Amino acid sequence: MTLDQLRPVAERGLKPFVGVADWLGLTPDGVSVLAFACAVVAGVAFGLDAPTAAPELYLAGSLLVLANGWLDLVDGALARAQGVSSSGGDLLDHVLDRYADIAMLVGLAAGVDRYALGLAAVTGVLMTSYLGTQIQAVGIGREYGGLLGRADRLALIGVVGVAAAVVPGPLVAGYGVVAALLVVFALVGHFTAVQRFWGAWRVLNE
Repeated sequence: MTLDQLRPVAERGLKPFVGVADWLGLTPDGVSVLAFACAVVAGVAFGLDAPTAAPELYLAGSLLVLANGWLDLVDGALARAQGVSSSGGDLLDHVLDRYADIAMLVGLAAGVDRYALGLAAVTGVLMTSYLGTQIQAVGIGREYGGLLGRADRLALIGVVGVAAAVVPGPLVAGYGVVAALLVVFALVGHFTAVQRFWGAWRVLNE
């Protein structure tokens, strides 16, 4: 079970945020862009320096990552509230989410000088997300299952960002919490992609 499967529960607490966004005159697409901006700034904060030199940047990055995740829920709820849900808005949301994932992971990798791990993590995350939308494209429905969905990744990045600020140095075999997180995203991301593929393959061939 992933946190993505709890989206209906989380959406029950969105009404005040949707109301504020509507009062401010924001559009769903505008909220999507704002969420993306939070992710980009978080990536920059993570990548500017190692956590040993700038722990406050990791704390700021973590808060921005959580803001990205919450705003990613608000945009859809706002679209429904305003009666403007559209395929174009859904496309924009998915594209910005992928670029947001890239920005955050590249920032994490740059901050600890682990570019190879960053590449492995980015490809794992992108393949997980790709399988989710591709499964929808073949008519099965949007797939949020697997070990790590997007909500899980954002929660982990937020927690690890705080942990990196508190415990900035290496923990085991020269790996700190950020490098360890990149390893998890690389391994579990690709495993989740295969898991989603196999589940969809079985459904399509029943």
